Amino acid sequence: MIFYQLFWVFIKIGTFGFGGGYAMLSLIQEEVVEKHHWISKGEFTNLVAVSQMTPGPIGINTATYVGYAALINNGYPVYIALLGSALTTIALCLPAFIMIGFISYFYFKFRTNKFFSYAIAGIKPLGISLIALAALSLTNKENFPDYYSPFLFLAALVCSIRFKIHPILILFGAAVVGLVLY
Repeated sequence: MIFYQLFWVFIKIGTFGFGGGYAMLSLIQEEVVEKHHWISKGEFTNLVAVSQMTPGPIGINTATYVGYAALINNGYPVYIALLGSALTTIALCLPAFIMIGFISYFYFKFRTNKFFSYAIAGIKPLGISLIALAALSLTNKENFPDYYSPFLFLAALVCSIRFKIHPILILFGAAVVGLVLY
């Protein structure tokens, strides 16, 4: 029964956990600590700390560790707990995998349609503007104390668009300029 519950909880979180791994943490905590009592608050805090230190997305790492800890805390042996961690990881990733599969299918099916091409062409600037808006919302006096940064940005933009310099080379160049200036 706990396997079904773990799967159901993490498939819901994977489906409705918009905003990335950190946004999922509160959903995971609500389900596994508050509702089902599979782990304690202290254990959850430790799991999040370990999830932050290990490579990979924090939401997936937390799901993996929760699946393991929930089964260990319910008296299952280690080899069954390992299956639980695989189950929760798959359940968390499965909705995104399915959605991307559908999007890819329809993209390849309709990519030659002129209206679809127009829609995609209209979405591209929107994506760029959302990224720019996110970058602008992070600028304030504390992290933008100088006047060099806008010029570095413009130089990187010109190098990328006008001279078609590879982004990795631009990053290395910006790092060297940053070391010299700061």
